[in-house]
Amino acid sequence: MSMVAVILAAGLGTRMKSRLPKVLHPILGDPSLLWVLRSLPPRVSRALVVVHHGKDRVQAALAGWEAGGLLPCPVQAVDQGEPLGTGHALQACIPSLDGCGAERVLILSGDVPLLPSGRVEALLDRPAALLAMELENPGSYGRVLLGAAGTLQGIVEARDLPSGLPEQRLVNGGAYHLPWEGLRQALGRLKAANAQGEYYLTDAVTDLAASLPVEVLRGDASELAGMNSRRDQAALEALAAERINMAWMDEGVSFLDPGSARIGPRVSLASDVTVEAGVRVEGASAISAGCVLGQGCVLRDCRIGGDTVLRPYSVLEGAEIGEGCVVGPFARLREGTRMAPGSHVGNFVETKQARLGPGVKANHLSYLGDCEVGEGTNVGAGVITCNYDGFRKHRTVIGKGVFIGSDSQLVAPVTLGDGAIVGAGTTVTEDVPADALALARAPLTLKDGAAGRLRARLRSRMG
Repeated sequence: MSMVAVILAAGLGTRMKSRLPKVLHPILGDPSLLWVLRSLPPRVSRALVVVHHGKDRVQAALAGWEAGGLLPCPVQAVDQGEPLGTGHALQACIPSLDGCGAERVLILSGDVPLLPSGRVEALLDRPAALLAMELENPGSYGRVLLGAAGTLQGIVEARDLPSGLPEQRLVNGGAYHLPWEGLRQALGRLKAANAQGEYYLTDAVTDLAASLPVEVLRGDASELAGMNSRRDQAALEALAAERINMAWMDEGVSFLDPGSARIGPRVSLASDVTVEAGVRVEGASAISAGCVLGQGCVLRDCRIGGDTVLRPYSVLEGAEIGEGCVVGPFARLREGTRMAPGSHVGNFVETKQARLGPGVKANHLSYLGDCEVGEGTNVGAGVITCNYDGFRKHRTVIGKGVFIGSDSQLVAPVTLGDGAIVGAGTTVTEDVPADALALARAPLTLKDGAAGRLRARLRSRMG
């Protein structure tokens, strides 16, 4: 049986007041739409994402996720054109749904990111069903009306509620599983006879329910909460963070201040990891056992080896760190950084496309870019690999057991052989052989008593 998902993602999101399409706003580093796609069970063979506002950015995001292997199934974007309501969005999908031989349709909203896969599975286990939730203040949600058997009798949008209707707290969660042939026929009968002048999907579902029992499943309001404003986004992020952090604590991870830590949905944490206050870890990061993530650290798409310590306020992007390393505080490790076991990178050190061998130490105020540093090398304070000439990047290769004195510049392309020593303040512009000493320093001039004479002269000029 062909199961196809339709994800509604064409809305402008007026209350977000953003140039970014609403469904691309992130929760814990991943866009809302990606959360929804990730919730699709394996039995869903294909997904259609209905787009319009900001469609180029949504389509570019979909292409990037596909290239990164983040999509659970083939995904096709369908442009709704002028948006005339949720029913119109499904009407725009008719050619695609017919073309892929859809028999069942799962309909989800791209701005409802926290609906778990288990709840979606439960929806698909019924022949025809929708998710509803009870709210103390139903607000603008459509009200779900139940028949005598507890199945769906109808859905009334908030704007179209009759004045005499008793207060209804059971509201539509916007998630449906329906037979495509019956829904297709109901879509063909839709009319825009409502306050908005739109074609409502809820009218089509109500029409279908007249000839087919549609079960109403109760969901948790937090699972079905939508992201319609910046406040909603903040609330969803806090809720997602709480769920994720609690789950990791059950797996043996320590959070010193779980309310301030933000761990993304694709992050992996091993047991005995310690997460201090204000830490943020996103993307496909994997943190091995015994690591300490110091206060205020930010990581994205990083792999951290066991028993490594990230001292406070270090920022790592696309870095791979071996076992037993020390990073920071206040270090920045950019994409392509690879630290072998036992290496150290200290305060105010920046790296990019840098490979540091075992036991390398670069503890203070250095930039290491497009370079390879051999085992046991010591990089002094203020050392810079000058890798960019304004047109191209060039590589610096530093051998094993090299000592580079403070405030030295290595002008790439350049190679330093094993055991070489570079004196402090040296600018290296050519290769240094193994065990050679490189020293480029102006002679020091000393004049006895000249300091006093200089001060006296300066005072006299001040009058």
